[in-house]
Amino acid sequence: MKRVWIYQSNRFLQQDEIRKIEQILQEFVTQWTAHGNQLAGSFEIRYDLFIVLMVDEEQAMVTGCSIDKSVHLLKKIEQALGISLFDRLQIAFRQGVDKPIQVVPQDDFRNLLLKGEIDPDTALVFNNMLTSVEELDTKWEVPMKASWHARVFL
Repeated sequence: MKRVWIYQSNRFLQQDEIRKIEQILQEFVTQWTAHGNQLAGSFEIRYDLFIVLMVDEEQAMVTGCSIDKSVHLLKKIEQALGISLFDRLQIAFRQGVDKPIQVVPQDDFRNLLLKGEIDPDTALVFNNMLTSVEELDTKWEVPMKASWHARVFL
C-alpha cells in the first residue's frame, strides 16, 4: 500500500516558492528512512496549494519517527515561506470542476453555505484526511454532498 499525507496551504503558492519546496522535499525523500531502512518516498504539489507526501510501504514501512521527521520538515517549510500547512480549519472547495479553487476559513465556508453562495449539490471539496494514494483519484476531490463536509456543515 502507498500511504499519503496531504498538507493544504492557507494560500496559493508562487512558482518560486513551489521550486523551493520541490528542492527541499526532493532532498528529504532521497534521505528519508525508518529505522535505517530507506523509504520509497515521493511527493507532488497539486493546484499550487496542496503538498502530497507519499511512501510505498511495500518497500519499507513508515514509523512514528519517520512521520515525525516529515512533519518537522513541513513545519520548517511553513516558517521559511510564511504559510500554514497544518490549519485544518481552512476549507478548499470549488463550485464545479471548471471553477477556480477557493480557500476560506471554516466559519466563512459555513456562512457561504447559509447564504446559498455555495451549492452543496455542485460544490467540490477536498478530503485531505485520506491515507492511501489509491484514494487520491477517486476520494480526494469529491462532491460536497458525498463528503464528511456534508455531515459537518449541512
